[in-house]
Amino acid sequence: MTRRLAQALAALLLLAVPAAAQTWPDRPVRLVVPYTAGGATDVGARVLAEALGQVLPQPVVVENRVGAAGMIAAEFVARAPADGHTLLFNNTSHAVLRVVVPNAAIDPIRQLSPVAILSEMPMVMLVANGFPAQDGREFLAKIKAEPGKYDYGSTGGGGTLGMAALLFLKATGLAMNEIPYRGGAPATLDLAAGRIALVYDIALTGLQTAKGGQARAFAVTSPQRSAAAPEVPTWREIGVDAEMVVWQAVFVPSATPAPIQQALHAAIARVQGTEAIRRKWTELGVDRVLATPPEESARYVVRDVERWEGLMPPAR
Repeated sequence: MTRRLAQALAALLLLAVPAAAQTWPDRPVRLVVPYTAGGATDVGARVLAEALGQVLPQPVVVENRVGAAGMIAAEFVARAPADGHTLLFNNTSHAVLRVVVPNAAIDPIRQLSPVAILSEMPMVMLVANGFPAQDGREFLAKIKAEPGKYDYGSTGGGGTLGMAALLFLKATGLAMNEIPYRGGAPATLDLAAGRIALVYDIALTGLQTAKGGQARAFAVTSPQRSAAAPEVPTWREIGVDAEMVVWQAVFVPSATPAPIQQALHAAIARVQGTEAIRRKWTELGVDRVLATPPEESARYVVRDVERWEGLMPPAR
């Protein structure tokens, strides 16, 4: 009943928007992703783009604009015409852009507005198959006994891999060596080869890595176990006093008229309420499938910005 009600409300929202917004979209919509094709964020963007393309009169095309920890894509969208035809698809890393790229030409928090939070999922603690520990508690004990000996993969402080690792090390007081990578895929390859001991990856791809036997999933970072991998304990269960969920969201230039934002949100709510896309998200490791309204989404992002900007070290 809840899903049917959500679908009905979304349909009513589409009818309620002013006539000016009813012409949107009148050409293909670009969904800009700050990361490389094939990565977790890109996969999520393509799931949404395919679904939206089935309910909108125009196609939704994913466009990858990589660089500067996501700021290149953010600036591109912020400077685009505020007409709902150029959107940004990003995740929790958006919350630290101002810290990671402090002298950027735009303020990504003020100049980009979230139209909807789409999902929440954990990060997965992936440990190399050859590492001498059988579970998360043994891993912590081994790292504690030999500080500075082992390496972890990261995409830097501005990516979710680095954010999860930073929170993990702060919460445990452990010492490991950061090995930087240009993306999660090469970090995972080195993990599978045993060249590094640890990688944090978003559940969307991290659980597939574990299920494929390339590494072992020792924990998820969410408050509860993931429905996609109920056998994997949480951080707190293995002794890490912290939690983290990764969200994905769609942003528009802040000057985008409210009726267009409402029409876009209605389309997103419509597809997010379908059983098919909910099943697809769940299979990809998403714990909560959402379609929060713009005002609620803005408050959500601001809270996360305040949290992460307080944790992140200033850029050098």
